[in-house]
Amino acid sequence: MILRDFAAADVPAANAITNHYIRHTQIHFAYEPESDADFEAYWRGGHRRFPWIVAEVDGRVVGYCKCGAWRDRVAYRRTVEAGLYVASDCQRRGIGRALYTELLARLDASDVHTVVAGIALPNEASVRLHEALGFQPVGTFREVGWKFDQWCDVGFWQLMLRAGRCAASEPPAGSPNT
Repeated sequence: MILRDFAAADVPAANAITNHYIRHTQIHFAYEPESDADFEAYWRGGHRRFPWIVAEVDGRVVGYCKCGAWRDRVAYRRTVEAGLYVASDCQRRGIGRALYTELLARLDASDVHTVVAGIALPNEASVRLHEALGFQPVGTFREVGWKFDQWCDVGFWQLMLRAGRCAASEPPAGSPNT
């Protein structure tokens, strides 16, 4: 397995993985599959600031892990939300753990203080993975999503990367104070 930075050429494969979850599960709350163009626009909007990592096996993209801003306000600038998608036929092979481990290492070397993950429940495999990586459950929003004719809960897990190790500095010059 090769882990590497996500590239524009990965958009179709990564989008196909995501669209599987959109079509067949409550893991992703979109109702309609995304176009490759929309997926690429989303990636381009966040990959310069935050890591996007792809896993490749035998030349095939089999998963990706990403993060983005938790919220838009400047006070949240050291908090990110992470997401992970692995091809449905490649689960339980350590791909998700490898991707997440790489993502967390990169975030730990950056100025990110905490990582948040939202998990559509129930999803025992995702809960186990997050907790094995040190995430702690911090709350559940009940019945916040509606998909496939039923309500969905979303649990939130949090990992403190830099707890007590450094104080947040001022935002970079030019950061919006929104």
